[in-house]
Parts: sequence; C-alpha cells; structure tokens
Amino acid sequence: MSAKLGDIAAAVGRGLFAGVAGTAAMTVSSNLEAKLRGRAASTTPAQAAEKVLGVRPVDEGSETRFSNMVHWGYGTAWGGVRGLLSAAGISRPTATAAHFGVVWGSEQVMLPALGVTPPFWEWGKEEVAIDTFHHLVYVVATGIAYSLLDHTQAHC
Repeated sequence: MSAKLGDIAAAVGRGLFAGVAGTAAMTVSSNLEAKLRGRAASTTPAQAAEKVLGVRPVDEGSETRFSNMVHWGYGTAWGGVRGLLSAAGISRPTATAAHFGVVWGSEQVMLPALGVTPPFWEWGKEEVAIDTFHHLVYVVATGIAYSLLDHTQAHC
C-alpha cells in the first residue's frame, strides 16, 4: 500500500513535534551530565552550523543563542525523519533503531568532515559511551512522543 502525500506530510509533522520532545529529553540528559562532570555545554553543533552557513556570532551571548537555535532546530528536523520512517511502514522498534543509526551516524560523518571534532575512535570509550547515551535518549524520547502522537496505529 502506498502512502498518500497528505499521510506523509502528517507523519513528518508528528515527527517534528516528536523531535521537539526528543530534543528536550536530550537537553536534560546532557545538561545533567555536564553538571555532574563539571564541563561546559557543547558548542560543537553550532561550530558545524557556523562552517556550513558561513556565519560567525559576534560575542559569547550570540554564540550561546546560536548554539541553542542549532541544537533545537537540528533535533526538531531529525524528528521529521522519524516521521518519514513511520510513513514508510517501518515498525516502531525498527524505526527507532534506524532513527538512531541515521542521527548518530550522520554526526560521526559530518562533524569530522567539517573539522569540528576528531573521528569517534579518537574520543576514548567514555566519551563515545556518553555521546551514544545522549543520542539514545533523543531517539527513544522522540519515538515515544511519535507513538503518542500517531493516532493511525493502535497503541501497544
């Protein structure tokens, strides 16, 4: 059965809202982890966006605002991909696993290619585990939110 354009658009819309929820969950997990480890918030996504867009914030305050905009925009947009996975008829658990693969995998290709991080095999096991955990928080929360928003399937 092929999906209608309206059904695909609705799935992407649900995904965008679910992406906001996933981004909120990831924000909580990364902020807690940063406080526990005594580290500053990551600006890596903003650094990548600055390179891609050719922008440069003028001061620390604008850098922080830009970083937040990138974080929320990026997480929201990836939620749309979660909606597309559902629209393709992929089961919820498989869609969540695939969503993790594309979100985390694209980070591992894009950020080193832009020169803002080294490849993950140079990070150390603890940093890889922490980054993986935050992305798992994101995709699981996005998947749960998507499931709650999706009235086209019976909830389990």
